[in-house]
Amino acid sequence: MTTPPAAPTAPADPSATPLGFGVGARVTAAVMSEDYARILVGALSALDLTGLVRETGDVSTYLGGHETHLQRALIDLGEALARTEHHATMSVLLSRGCPGEVACEMPGGAGPRVTAVPPPRRTGRFASAEWALYPLADAVAEDGTPPDHMRDIYAAIDHARELGTFRGSEHFVTRLEGDLGDVIATAIAGWLLVGRGVQHVTSHLTISLNSPSHDLRELPDAPAEISPGATAGTGPDASAEEAR
Repeated sequence: MTTPPAAPTAPADPSATPLGFGVGARVTAAVMSEDYARILVGALSALDLTGLVRETGDVSTYLGGHETHLQRALIDLGEALARTEHHATMSVLLSRGCPGEVACEMPGGAGPRVTAVPPPRRTGRFASAEWALYPLADAVAEDGTPPDHMRDIYAAIDHARELGTFRGSEHFVTRLEGDLGDVIATAIAGWLLVGRGVQHVTSHLTISLNSPSHDLRELPDAPAEISPGATAGTGPDASAEEAR
C-alpha cells in the first residue's frame, strides 16, 4: 500500500507579519556635542528593542518590526537625545509594503495592510520637524478607485491638524511642531492611515531638538523627569559617529 502524496500547502502570506510586509525605518541621529560618540552610542544601546530587529551600518540604523514598536523606539531615542540638552537632530525614513524590500518577498499588488494607529506618548520635550509622505500607488484599486496621491496626503495633513502638530506647508514638506511624542506619532499615523488603502507607502521625518532657535525647550505639561541613565552605556553594534 502506498501513501498518497501530501496535498500541496498554500504559500504563506508574506503580508501577514510586519517584517514580511517590509515594515521598518532607517534612522540617523546627530548631537552637537564634543561628547557625541558616548551620547549616541549610549542612546542606541538603551533602546527597548522588544519586537524589533536592528541592523546598524556606517550611514544609518535599520529598525524592522510592528509599527507600534517602531513608534516606541523612535520616541525613546528622541527623548534620550533631548534630555542631554544639546542640540540634536533625527532623520527617519519609514517604509511599508515595498515590493523588492531586502527581507520582503511580497509581490506588488499584494494589497494594503491595515494596522491600528498607536496613540501618542507625550514626553514634555519640544520638537520641530519637516515631514513628507509618499503614497506609491500607481494602479487602480480593486474597487475601481483611481490613485490620487494628493488626496491621501491632504487627508494625512488634516489628521496632523487634528493632533495639533501642523504648523504650515513649506517647499516639499509639511512643518510639524509640538511635543516630541506627538510629532513622531503624527508621522506614524499619516503613514498608517494612507497605508490602509495603498500597499507601498514611505515617509520622511527630520526632527530638531533643543535648537537654539526654539523659544520653548520644554512644554508646560512635561511628565516627571526620567533618570538620565537611559543615555549611559555602550553598544557593540552602534557607530561612534552616528546613532544610525
